[in-house]
Amino acid sequence: MLITGIRSKPVYAKLQPDLRGRYHLMVGQGVGGEPLLRVLRELQTAAPSAGAHTQILYVTDPTASDSVIEQIRSANVAGVRLFEHGDELLGAFQAVLAGSLMGTRLYVAGPESFMGLVMRIALQFNLNKDEIRAEECGTLARRVYCIHCRSASENVRTNITQCSCGRWLVVRDHYSRRLAAYMGVMVDAEAPGELPAIKEVFL
Repeated sequence: MLITGIRSKPVYAKLQPDLRGRYHLMVGQGVGGEPLLRVLRELQTAAPSAGAHTQILYVTDPTASDSVIEQIRSANVAGVRLFEHGDELLGAFQAVLAGSLMGTRLYVAGPESFMGLVMRIALQFNLNKDEIRAEECGTLARRVYCIHCRSASENVRTNITQCSCGRWLVVRDHYSRRLAAYMGVMVDAEAPGELPAIKEVFL
């Protein structure tokens, strides 16, 4: 029932510093802090003055270790802002992008659902794929968009999920960058009440 192999499904790579960038904006959540710190070290080794042009926005969720949080808090960069909730970071991120300059490079790390929301904002500000680096880490739980009621469900871990509208949806591999979500389609439209086995597949 889960449809795989669809080309819209994002493919992520290990974060790499982009030395062509004049400004560096690092955005992460939870376990995404470790890749950001790794890139920051590589960036500062290759270009010691890069820290003066680097900002970090980071969500300290329960998957973040105290050590990583402290390293980010004390990073030798132009600015560090820590947030308890992703929504707070997204608002700040939008404001930072509104004042960003040409030559900015964006590094994003964390669960895919978080990265999708960050990258959706980046696309609204016309950052192109050469200006964005993203590394997926942590939970594979998905953000699922119901094509019927047009609402989104967060942190979906199963192949079948119930939307807030009451419909049971099959979670497809078709991903919309505009919506930052995977598509959910009513699974029992032809045979109401008949559901396939529900399994945890996005852990």
